[in-house]
Amino acid sequence: MSKKILLVDDDVEDREIIQDALGDLGYDSVIHFEENGEKALAFLESAFNSGSLPSMVILDLNMPRMNGTQTLRQLKKDTRFRNIPVIIYSTSLNRIERDECLSLGAHSYVIKPVSYRDTVATAKRFYEMSMGMENPR
Repeated sequence: MSKKILLVDDDVEDREIIQDALGDLGYDSVIHFEENGEKALAFLESAFNSGSLPSMVILDLNMPRMNGTQTLRQLKKDTRFRNIPVIIYSTSLNRIERDECLSLGAHSYVIKPVSYRDTVATAKRFYEMSMGMENPR
């Protein structure tokens, strides 16, 4: 089964928490992680070549090498990737950044939850969105 969700986040703990939440829901096999935008683009290139693009990309904003906004720009200008829904997943709500990401084509801007219970609910929402079970906005 191909990975349905690509989550790009440089914070190991944040990746582990969402992995645990998906695991608790029985969905841990649907996600692939990368730690920055450059690695995400390389993964997507490989996935495209093998015919197994994810159905959704989740981007952290603050990452080294290529941040979330820069990665979003690259995804939306590449015809191979521009139709993949992109969710911005950030620790804070900066309305200017949020508005910029939405204007660049992000489907939504989600604040990282502070409790594990809320993380499980967010992970479930991500899974449902990746399976086309929920409107990503």
